[in-house]
Amino acid sequence: MKKSIKPLGLTLTLIMILITGAYAHCEIPCGIYGDNTRVELMREHVATVEKSMDMIEKLSAEKDINYNQLVRWVNNKEEHANKIQDIATQYFMFQRIKPKDSSDKKAYKKYLNELELMHRITVYAMKCKQGTDKTNTGKILSLLHEFEHSYFEDHKH
Repeated sequence: MKKSIKPLGLTLTLIMILITGAYAHCEIPCGIYGDNTRVELMREHVATVEKSMDMIEKLSAEKDINYNQLVRWVNNKEEHANKIQDIATQYFMFQRIKPKDSSDKKAYKKYLNELELMHRITVYAMKCKQGTDKTNTGKILSLLHEFEHSYFEDHKH
């Protein structure tokens, strides 16, 4: 029994890696970037997470809970929180925030700040998955605002 599970597990893992990679921006690098678009997408995902939280709370409070709809909204919240994390990591942290030499104090400080902001966004997205506290989405939006002011200072709008 164990021998048949291992190949299946490996196959499923490889499929998930391929599927996940299909959603990522190219990393070739192609030179085609939509930084503003990615920020707007993150805002849209935050709004969707908030809507999902509202619906989860509403459905949970009903006398006759529709568990199918409740599960769908929980899954939707999870999916969009994941998308926030994917954009923060796969797009910005991995491709767009370029490492700076520590001898250039100003550039290096900006680099570390932008990495920290994106990391904090991913942590609050994780917290969104864990419950329905909308202070977490508010923190994502606040951090995203800070990131925009730092990042777009040097990049085209």
